[in-house]
Amino acid sequence: MIPPLARHFALALLTGLLAVGCAHQPVPSVADAPSCPPPPPCLACPAPVPPSTATPAPLPAPALQANGWEQVTGWEEDDLAAAWPALRHSCSTLSRRAPWQKVCDAAASIGPTPSGSTVRRFFEHHFAPWRVFNPDGSTTGLVTGYYEPLIRGSRTRSARSAWPIHGVPADMLTIELGDVHPELKHLRLRGRLVGNKVLPYWSRGEFSARAEGIPAPVLFWADDPLDLFFLQVQGSGRVQLPDGSMVRVGYADQNGHPYQSIGRWLVAQGELSLDQASMEGIKRWARDNPQRLTALLNANPSYVFFRELPAADGGPLGALGVPLSAGRSIAVDPRYIPLGAPVFLASTYPLSERPLNRLVLAQDTGGAIKGGVRADFFWGFGPDAGREAGRMRQQGSLWVLLPKGMAPPKP
Repeated sequence: MIPPLARHFALALLTGLLAVGCAHQPVPSVADAPSCPPPPPCLACPAPVPPSTATPAPLPAPALQANGWEQVTGWEEDDLAAAWPALRHSCSTLSRRAPWQKVCDAAASIGPTPSGSTVRRFFEHHFAPWRVFNPDGSTTGLVTGYYEPLIRGSRTRSARSAWPIHGVPADMLTIELGDVHPELKHLRLRGRLVGNKVLPYWSRGEFSARAEGIPAPVLFWADDPLDLFFLQVQGSGRVQLPDGSMVRVGYADQNGHPYQSIGRWLVAQGELSLDQASMEGIKRWARDNPQRLTALLNANPSYVFFRELPAADGGPLGALGVPLSAGRSIAVDPRYIPLGAPVFLASTYPLSERPLNRLVLAQDTGGAIKGGVRADFFWGFGPDAGREAGRMRQQGSLWVLLPKGMAPPKP
C-alpha cells in the first residue's frame, strides 16, 4: 500500500498587509489647560510606481496548427501503402475511441492491401494535417533512431552469462501524479519506502551495487554488460539462448531517474569527439577501456526493467501495445502527439542530405523523447537496423494527421 503522505501535495500562500496612518491627540476640554504642542507632520507618502511598460513575454506557439496537404513536405512522393499495416495496428486500439472509430471502420472496409492511390485518397478524405510546433514557434527538431537489438544470454547464471536482466522490483513504488492533479496525468514518480518516507528509487549505480539484496527477479543473464546497456536504451529486444532459440523481452518499467547519454559523457570527458559518439564509437571505446566501463554505464542513472513477452511475429510491442513496424513507427512525446496517430515525417537519412519523407505511426514513447518536434524512428531488428539507428541524429519536421473534426490535444 502506498502511504497517504505520498498521495498528497499542498500549496500555501501567506499575504500580509501593512497600513501606516497619522492621528492627532484629542484637545483637553479644561479651559485653563495648557495648549498641546502641534502634532508632528505626517511623512509624505511615496510617489506611486508607474505601471511597467515592458513588453510581456509572448505566449508559447500552439503545439499543433492546421495546414493544407500542399504544405506537407514530401506528401506526394511517399509510397503511402507501405504504412497501411502500421495504421491497421494502430486501429486495433484506436477503434474503441470515439474520434477514431469512423476512420478505423473505413480503413477496415478497404482491406489489408490497398493501392497507394487508394491510401492517398483515404487519408485526404478522412484526415486533416496539423503541423507540429515547438513552444518558441520553430518547426524543426531532433529525429533520432532506435531498433530491436539481439543480445546473447541464458536463463541460468554462469561465468559467461553473468549480467542480470531484471524484472520490476517488488519494493519500487509507482505514484501516478495524475491521480492527485489531472494536469499532471503524463507524470509519475518512482520511489521506495523507508520508514514513513518515500525516497527516490535507486539510481543505476546504486541498484547495481545493491542488486543482490533488492527484491527484483532476474529474467535472464546477459553475456555482455554493454549489450545489456543498449538493450535498456532501446527498451526491447531479443535474447539468443545457448541452444540457439530466441526469446523476446519488452519494457516493463524504469527506476524514475532521467536518461543521460553516455555518448555525451564521453564527449564531455574529452574521450570522443561529437561525430565519434555513435553506438559503434562507444562500443569501440569500451573495448579499449574495460577498466572504465562501470563509470561509463553509471553516467546514465536511468535503469530499465523488463518483462518476457510471448513469442510472436512482427516487431516489438510499443507503448501503444501494438507491434512496431520497421521504418513506419516512431516514438513521440504523447503530451503533444496522440499515441496511435498517423504522422508525416520530413527528415533525412543518417549522415546524409537524402530526403527521408514518409508516413509513420506514433506507436511508442521513450524517456529521452521530450517536446513537440521530437521523434525516434524505428529501424527494425538486428545489426543493420542498429547501425542506421546509431548514426541517426537528423533534423526534421512533423505533421500529425487527425480525423476531420477532431480538436488537437492540449499539452
